[in-house]
Amino acid sequence: MIPLPLARIAEITSGALSGMADPRAVVRGPVVIDSRAVEPGSLFVAFRGARVDGHDYAAQAIRAGAVAILATRPVEAPAVIVPDAAAALAELAAAQVAALPDATVIGVTGSAGKTTTKDLLARITGRIGPTIAPVGSFNNELGHPLTVLRADAGTRFMVLELAARNLGHIKDLTRIAPPQIGVVLNVGTAHLGVFGGKEAIAKAKGELVEALPRTGVAVLNADDPHVREMASRTDARVTYFGRGEDAAIRAENVVVDVRGRASFTLRTPSGSAHVSLKLYGAHAVENALAAAAAGYELGLPVAIIAEELSQATPRSRWRMEVTDRADGVTVINDAYNANPDSMRAAFETFEVLGRGRRRFAVIAALRELGDEAPALNAELGRLAGSAGLAGLIVAGPDAEPVLQGAHAAAQAATTAAGVPQQPQGVQEPQQAWQPPAGGTGPFGGPPGGGGAHPTRIVHVPDAEAAAAELNRWLRPGDAVLIKGPRAMGLERTAELLLGGAAQ
Repeated sequence: MIPLPLARIAEITSGALSGMADPRAVVRGPVVIDSRAVEPGSLFVAFRGARVDGHDYAAQAIRAGAVAILATRPVEAPAVIVPDAAAALAELAAAQVAALPDATVIGVTGSAGKTTTKDLLARITGRIGPTIAPVGSFNNELGHPLTVLRADAGTRFMVLELAARNLGHIKDLTRIAPPQIGVVLNVGTAHLGVFGGKEAIAKAKGELVEALPRTGVAVLNADDPHVREMASRTDARVTYFGRGEDAAIRAENVVVDVRGRASFTLRTPSGSAHVSLKLYGAHAVENALAAAAAGYELGLPVAIIAEELSQATPRSRWRMEVTDRADGVTVINDAYNANPDSMRAAFETFEVLGRGRRRFAVIAALRELGDEAPALNAELGRLAGSAGLAGLIVAGPDAEPVLQGAHAAAQAATTAAGVPQQPQGVQEPQQAWQPPAGGTGPFGGPPGGGGAHPTRIVHVPDAEAAAAELNRWLRPGDAVLIKGPRAMGLERTAELLLGGAAQ
């Protein structure tokens, strides 16, 4: 961050110095909300959570090198006392942005793909100037200002990810760091229950383009009608990316290899170049196009953009992480989060990456879908049950619609093939269906992950139980997809399959 004395921090946040705080003491950063992340020169922001109160760690933060605490009540340490810590953090971040008039702020939003696009774009902008971007998905009312506060006098680009849990959230984030370029990826079904419908989601995502100045640029997905319509909501210039010929930045001749990685020709108004992604999944093409479009607007040559896209590897954890074990089992850890759209994309990638192998999946019921949750979770079950899997594990609570959909789809597929059926109903691991004698079921049949063979479907309580069940099923050469909502913590399943110790 830009170094600031405590007196200036108190002025910006309308706070009062307390605890013998020296108004001349200078905070040089980082600004943190976890006392374990404190470094010499830090400002520790104390929040009261459901289980932990940051104020109780004030003295520990000072011992670790913090200059002061940004707190909402007096503590036994030098502090700036404010009425609302989150509001004060936002005010401090906004002041930092205002002090960096030469830095270009780029905002990225959408129902899916924000983090991957942000990572790709930060790599591209890094070619032409110092860039800051969120670590992982620091994209809410706390993560956003904390990211901004990492900027210093040398920062040229801020590539920021903006999430919305309700109307007005993105608008609030754009007030902290007003964007010059706004990238909108898609309008999907993430948080459908919170918003109440895709139209409301589109309204929330469009707050990014509404915040752009007349001199700014809105980078919109031409292939998504809800996003395309956002052009009418901004005075900024509009450019489109997509796969159709009407997109200024588009992908042509898309080819996906046996590992699910896409190659394509990146076409721009000033020429074209070949891109071979190291990222997994055909859906990564749209993320790459969005990053390319923003990079193009910054004046980067298409050859440089294509080079950076082709060299990019995943920066953020648990998003299509593909790992091959020593025994040839491939584990796809896409467990950071899930919604109906990202589930479909994950299974499409898995079908390609696991072709010719026995395939297994671990999923969990999707959340924040409102009244549509039972129907959408049943649809998820049908998606998984018809995917030709050798085995499906559904982890966690509220799994009945998923299980019912999976059983129905698996029964329909195997009835058509004339294969004996698995018993219906919710099954616990100890009740799991076993293949008939003679090895004609999915665990004794040939590689290929199901096909005409029935899918074994079980229900387990948590991520560790899912790993234990998989370890009984897997054999060399198999492939596993792990995908679920963040609250289920299914990345733990992947960690255990890859040698992590049980907790």
